[in-house]
This record gives sequence, structure tokens and C-alpha cells, in this order.
Amino acid sequence: MLRLEARPQPSQAMSLASPLLALAVTVVIGIVMFALLGKDPLRALQMFFWEPIRSGYAWTEIAVKATPLVLIGLGLAICYRSNVWNIGAEGQYVIGAVFGSGIAMQAATDTPRAIVVAILLAGIVGGMLWAAIVALLRDRFNANEILVSLMLVYVAVLVLGYLVYGPWKDPKGYNFPQTITFAASTRIPRLVEGSRLNIGVLIALAAAALAWLFLFRTYRGFALQVGGLAPAAARYAGFSSRRALWSALLISGALAGLAGALEAAGPLGQLTPHVPVGYGFAAIIVAFVGRLHPVGVVFAAILMSMFYIGGELAQSRLGLPKALTGVFQGLLLFALLACDTLIHYRVRWRGAVRSHAGTSSVAAPLAAKEPS
Repeated sequence: MLRLEARPQPSQAMSLASPLLALAVTVVIGIVMFALLGKDPLRALQMFFWEPIRSGYAWTEIAVKATPLVLIGLGLAICYRSNVWNIGAEGQYVIGAVFGSGIAMQAATDTPRAIVVAILLAGIVGGMLWAAIVALLRDRFNANEILVSLMLVYVAVLVLGYLVYGPWKDPKGYNFPQTITFAASTRIPRLVEGSRLNIGVLIALAAAALAWLFLFRTYRGFALQVGGLAPAAARYAGFSSRRALWSALLISGALAGLAGALEAAGPLGQLTPHVPVGYGFAAIIVAFVGRLHPVGVVFAAILMSMFYIGGELAQSRLGLPKALTGVFQGLLLFALLACDTLIHYRVRWRGAVRSHAGTSSVAAPLAAKEPS
């Protein structure tokens, strides 16, 4: 029987290389999967890993996809480092889009461009309020934040559906469930003409830098991490667990809400039922593949963006199912967990240990009877 035995000292180099090993395992499994589906594996891998980066325009699309993943992934990394398990970033992202859209819908043709700031701030407030519900229920009633945050995702989607099918529905939209198209003054300023790349990518990079400074160069960030790694030591040092809980969730909610507002006022330009595309759940994988480090989160978000774009290309050009993107994301997460487990534990055969122990117990009395 197999058992896991903790390694005395896990390899630091292997811990850093674990995401790359997980990616290699994902690629190998993907090759087998493509072959079983009757598709050319090399052509399919080209769709996922080469086509998304083959041109300058392709890189701008990766940046557009990566922006919400970076923002949400940074917030989740802060949460998980503080041992607060926020699984509902998708709901905070949706509510951020709702709040931002509520401001954007008030704009007219002569509204100044400064309204973009109000839209982004509204998204931040919306995400924070949705995360505050989780913090309140955990703080006051000791509710499990995993279940509460996850269930609130469905509530957020229902709120979105109520608005776009009801009071916010465009009366001139041919009965489609969507809001009016936002005024031009509300659009997030673009960085490259002829592409969808906007200043959201700069905001995401700035957020990554600020998250690094917060986690590794501030007292509050240090207190959060100590509380996550060693709660008893944190209490002994006088660090407040309640403050850590509220800080982690509010920061995570703010970043997710900001991502939602950027998406609604950026690439979409209106609010539709298709706002929840799974970024909040994909960002969980981004956070762990990035080793809960702000720099790692940026690179992991780029990789996940390639999966999104590659999945769309594989669907349109090779006839592969749309769910393939989620399959690749799930494979990457499971491969990462497997690699991390083998880095921290070694596999032992329990039967061999028992056999050795049994031999020793029989040999000992016999040895005692032998003359000296």
C-alpha cells in the first residue's frame, strides 16, 4: 500500500520549477486528448501556444484577457497568503461591473472624460461591498467563507440578470437582455489605436507593484502573512485576526470589482448577461500557478490568457468543443497540485515497511537464544 512521507527539506529549486513541470504535464495530457479526439496534436498545440502570440495584435488581445485575471489573481493571492479562502471573486467581479455600469449609464454625449474615474471607483466600491458580506458573516457568525463567497456568486449573477432583463434593459435593443451602449466618454482610454488594448493593463501592472510592496515591504502585509502561516504566533505578537480577515477580503473584493468595471466600460461597452465568463474562478488557478506572488501572478495570467484565446481558435478552426479551455485550466491546476505534493512528500510502499518490521520481530528472539 502506498503512503506519503513528508520530506525533511523540500527542494526550493523544484518548488520554483513546479509550475513549469505542471505545464509540461498538461501539454503531454493535451497531446493524448487531442489524439483521442481525432485531431492533429501539433496543430492543436499550435492553436493554444503559438497563434495567440504570433503577432503584435495577438499580444494586445492577450493583454486584454490578462488584465482582469491579474487584478483578481492579486486579490486572491493576498487572501490566500492570509489564510482567508475567498472562492467568490467571480461574484465580486460581476457586482463591480454592475456598479460601474450604473455610473456609465448616466453619461450623456457631453459628459467629460473624468467620469471614467467615477466608473472605476464605483466598481471598486461594489466589489468591496460584496466581499464585506463574506467578512461580516465570517466575523460575526463564524460562517465558512468558502461556502458564503461561492454562494454569493450565484446571487450576483441573479442580480445581474434581474437588471439586464428588467429595469436596465435597453428599450431600443430589440428585446435583447442588455443595457444601452455606454456613451463614448465612458470608454476606458485605449493605448493602441486599432486594438482593444486600454489603460487597464497599466492599472493591472501598477496593482501588481503595489501588491508586492504591500506584502513584502509593509507592516500590515507582514501581519497578514504571519496570520496565515502561523495563527498562534500572530496572536502572540498582537496581530488582529479580525483586521486581517477584513483587510484581505476588502482588498480582494476591490481588485475584483475594479476588474469588472474595466471590463464593462472597456471591451464590452455595455452590461449583458455574458459578463460572468469565469475570470473569478480562473484567477484561482492564476494565483496558485503564480505561487501567490505578484510577479508570478502576472506571468500566470498571460499563460491563462493564451488558454482562453487558444480555446476560441481551436473551436473555430479545428471544431474542438468550447469546454476545452476549462479542461486545460483544470488539468493545469491538478498537475500543479500533484507536482507540489511530490515536492513536499515522497511516496513509500507501506507493505515493505511492515515486512521489514515483521522480520525484525521474529529475528530478535532467535538472536537472543544463540549462545554468546
